[in-house]
Amino acid sequence: MKPPPPPTTRWLVLVLVSLAMFGNYYVYDSIGPLAPLLSEQLGFSDANIGLLQAIYSFPNIVMVLIGGVIIDRIGTRKATLIFGAICFVGAVITALSPSLRTMATGRLVFGLGAESLIVAITTAIARWFRGKELSFAFGINLTISRFGSLLAQVSPTWAAWAYTSWQGPLLISVVFGAFCVAGAAAYWLLESRAESRYDLGAVKTDKVALRDIFSFGTSFWLIVALCITFYSGIFPFQTFAQKFFIEARQASAEQASMLVGMLTVFAMIGTPLFGYLVDRVANRSLFMMVGSLLLIPVYLLMAYTTVPLWVPMAMMGIAFSMIPAVMWPSVAYVVSDSKLGTAYGLMTMIQNIGLFGFNLLIGWANDSWGASAANPAGYRPGMWMFSCLGFFGLLFAFLLRRVETGPRAHGLETIKV
Repeated sequence: MKPPPPPTTRWLVLVLVSLAMFGNYYVYDSIGPLAPLLSEQLGFSDANIGLLQAIYSFPNIVMVLIGGVIIDRIGTRKATLIFGAICFVGAVITALSPSLRTMATGRLVFGLGAESLIVAITTAIARWFRGKELSFAFGINLTISRFGSLLAQVSPTWAAWAYTSWQGPLLISVVFGAFCVAGAAAYWLLESRAESRYDLGAVKTDKVALRDIFSFGTSFWLIVALCITFYSGIFPFQTFAQKFFIEARQASAEQASMLVGMLTVFAMIGTPLFGYLVDRVANRSLFMMVGSLLLIPVYLLMAYTTVPLWVPMAMMGIAFSMIPAVMWPSVAYVVSDSKLGTAYGLMTMIQNIGLFGFNLLIGWANDSWGASAANPAGYRPGMWMFSCLGFFGLLFAFLLRRVETGPRAHGLETIKV
């Protein structure tokens, strides 16, 4: 009889899959700091820039759910390598031409692989760490991944030489996109070797169908509802944040990039800490309520007051640390192990509907209300939309707590490591 894998193997798996997500996150966030240059050199409007982010999400309105089913059928290591390769190809296409059509095609291809890659990695972590340090492991994963976001967001500071043209930063993103393939390949090799030496547990891979989504309970759907409202308030804001800081709050390009990067720094430090804490005190939906509450005022503080920008960004950073550290691991407690890929795929699909819609909506709102350095008030309608998302997130987290403190609870408020 084979022994279980040692903790060192488990944590090495975490590092390798996180390396793939590190590259993924860098490529995704490479558009935000490039937005001013796309506007100046290529004449892109805010709607065009919003499209480059929104089209990333478009294929995942369908594909990521299919990707989740594929993951449950072929296994996480095969799926991780396939989707990582698609990410790299998408990054290459994006950097080829100044044509909006070519860039949008590259972002679409990248999105086709990126979200399914995240689903595969999330599923792998859940299977390797369920019943162990699950929330803490997710926190470490997000810390490593968000270091990729941070490097992209502050790239105008450490790679200022590349920001003389629109293509330089995109070529750097191609280099980081290669990590998607390298991390996935290393994970494949490690898990294949571990499978021959250790008992990794039996995983069903042949009885998953799309109809299984109808078996997911109320708690799962409330987590999904919180997911769509939370991420629709974070990532579309980041798309336009640097432009907003420069035009509406007179920040320099370097200051704007550092402010956005500050959000990621908070998340890198806070996510594993909150994950470690929630593994030991439970009350998961209560943590999600607090994180949603923090988001409600931050956008209005930036739009209507002269409060130093680091204050609302710090509040957003705490929420950005707290909610993901609790939300993603919670799915593993309310969905059976054999359907995790499908569940995460469905959750990510619905998340991407929100990201697609809100990137387009905020770009349209900024253009319609004439948001610019000459008209900073034009940003306010979009900021109100973001603030409303925080309210709905609080509502869904409250309803989740009601379910999880009642007779249909899955243990989100009670299970501890």
